[in-house]
Amino acid sequence: MANSGLDFVEVGQHYTFAKTVGETEVSLFAGITGDFSDTHVNDQYMREHSNLGGRIAHGALIVGFMSTASTISIAHVIHKEGLSDFPVSSGYDKIRFLKPVRLGDTVTVHYTVAQVDKQRGRSIAKVEAVNQHNETVAVGEHVMRWAKKLHAEP
Repeated sequence: MANSGLDFVEVGQHYTFAKTVGETEVSLFAGITGDFSDTHVNDQYMREHSNLGGRIAHGALIVGFMSTASTISIAHVIHKEGLSDFPVSSGYDKIRFLKPVRLGDTVTVHYTVAQVDKQRGRSIAKVEAVNQHNETVAVGEHVMRWAKKLHAEP
């Protein structure tokens, strides 16, 4: 009998992903998304017109780091033999950007499983991103849905 991937997901499981945000990450992200706001690409403008002292990373880039942490959270499950389902992201709720992420900051994402709902075929995780000073820069919740496979693996 095939198992659900949710059989291997437990409340309290904790995963992390850390990355230093630099020129490369911000410039490439701006190019990929088309978000060339002065906030992210124009250091002179930000020094002259904002109290932030320079450019900041895109909030959506930090959500991308959250996505990486969610991928890490399922690595121990996704390739198990005989699963009847597979994980797909249903999205992020309650995303809030609490502090700016400056170029040079190291962001660590903490992804903690908060709820497993086998009946509804989903898990929910609390996600928190902190900088190198352990200041919370972003928070949210991630909903992982476990979609049924067309045919269970043997």
